[in-house]
Amino acid sequence: MNENNLETATFAAGCFWGVEEAFIKIKGVKSTRVGYTGGNFPNPTYEDVCTDRTGHAEAIQVKYDPKEVSFKELLDLFWSIHNPTTRNRQGPDIGSQYRSTIFYHTSEQGQIARESREKLDDSNKFQNKIVTEIVPATAFYEAEDYHQKYYQKIGGGSCYH
Repeated sequence: MNENNLETATFAAGCFWGVEEAFIKIKGVKSTRVGYTGGNFPNPTYEDVCTDRTGHAEAIQVKYDPKEVSFKELLDLFWSIHNPTTRNRQGPDIGSQYRSTIFYHTSEQGQIARESREKLDDSNKFQNKIVTEIVPATAFYEAEDYHQKYYQKIGGGSCYH
């Protein structure tokens, strides 16, 4: 696999364990890592982020081959695995670290994400308006090793589904 041909996508959709598990299964996704991004606190730990004072979201960073899977297809998965109408909450998990956010790496990704959100909002699939943020990607701090590929390590599971 030539790393130069891969693109990066970063998503926050609640507890990163389940989000990573969903993306790992997609053909064209070459690697994933969970971590913290979107905040104002350098080198946060899980404990720091759990205070809800760092501004970081639990997120997943995906390396993918755009010849095998498009950014739009990744967005379709993103929208399907969480509730994008709840601010700072997914299921029983509450706090800004669980917010719904697309962190775009190129202006094209930002445009595709905004168009996707608008189309989904206009479809009335959800009773409430989508609150997902679409913002430029910032520093991504990799989470502690025990969080990486968590469900593979423990033999399956889910956050709350």
